[in-house]
Amino acid sequence: MQTTTENSLVLQKTRELCQTILDEPAMRSIRERIDAFMGNEQARAQYEGVMTKGQALQQKQQQALQLSQTEIDDFEKHRDALLCNPVARDFIDAQEEMHNVQESIQTYVSKTFELGRLPSEEDLNGCCGGHDHGGCGCGH
Repeated sequence: MQTTTENSLVLQKTRELCQTILDEPAMRSIRERIDAFMGNEQARAQYEGVMTKGQALQQKQQQALQLSQTEIDDFEKHRDALLCNPVARDFIDAQEEMHNVQESIQTYVSKTFELGRLPSEEDLNGCCGGHDHGGCGCGH
C-alpha cells in the first residue's frame, strides 16, 4: 500500500502533466476549434444530423436489412456538406487529434504499469520486446 506522500507526489505530477498538456500550443488549438464548433449552432446541428443518419444506417446493417441507394446517397450528401463546413471539419480534425493525444498518453502510462519501467520506443511501437505475449503480430 502506498503512503499518502507517494499518492500526493503522483497526484502532483499528474497535475503538472495536465497543465503541460493545457499549455501545449497544439492542445490550445484543439480546444479553440472545439469551442468554435460548440458555439456554432448550425455546425452542431449539421454534425448531429449526419451522426443520426449514420447510426440509423448502421443499425439497419446490423439487423441485416438492405440499405437503399437513396438512403446511402442522402447520407453521403449530408456527410459531404458537413465536411465542406470549415467549423465542422476543424472540429472533426480536433477530435481526432485529441483522441490521438489521449491514446498516446494512455499507452505510455499503461506500458509503464505493465513493464514496471519506462517504455522504450520499441515497447511503444507495439513490439513485444522479445516477450511471448501470444500473437502480438510484431514478429518476435
